[in-house]
Parts: sequence; structure tokens; C-alpha cells
Amino acid sequence: MAERTVVTSEIAITLKVIGGKWKPLILEYLRTEGTKRYSEILRYLENAPKKTLTVQLRELEDDGVIERNVIPTIPPQVEYSLTRHGETLNPVLDAMCDWGYRNRGGNYILSHPTCTGDGE
Repeated sequence: MAERTVVTSEIAITLKVIGGKWKPLILEYLRTEGTKRYSEILRYLENAPKKTLTVQLRELEDDGVIERNVIPTIPPQVEYSLTRHGETLNPVLDAMCDWGYRNRGGNYILSHPTCTGDGE
């Protein structure tokens, strides 16, 4: 049986899974663009440290929201994609996207806009 973690509330569970500077962006990228290789995710995130990206990808995989597929080539290629369990986060990502779209104001320049503002 897996070790159980005590948390304060249900929100803490959500934050445990998607909390982190890069996790929601990784999930949104995989959701909108489909299966991607590590290098493509790194390029999309632009300034994410490699070590941090690796740790956050492993955590997302451990939580069952993304799947890691190793392609046996030389050198090996690794692809990441959302799992069915990961797709259950779509409403959370939609809410985050809609909130950011509505509250972007004139203070932000989007380098990779993915939200359409349909939730307004």
C-alpha cells in the first residue's frame, strides 16, 4: 500500500499535483499541442532550468497525470503526453487560462498565447 500524505484540504491535493512554476505550463502545452519530446518542452518554456524541468516532469509522471515514453533509438528519445487522469485537470487549466486572459491588462506580453477568452 502506498504511503498516505496528510493535507490541509482538497486544494492542497491539487497544489501538490500541479503546484510549481512550470507544471501548469507543461500540462497546458501537452494538452494543446499533444505529445512532445523533452527538448520541445524545454524550448517552449524558454528559461526553465533543465534540472527543475526534469524534477517537475518526474513529479507529474509519479502523480499519473503525464506519461513518459522512451523510444529506443540512439540516443534514446523521450516523449511526454497527458494521461486520461491528466485530462481530468482540463477544467482547472481552463479556469487558470480564463482568469489570466481576463486579468492580463496591459502589464503582460504573451510569448505563447493559448487562451481564447471563451470563458468570459
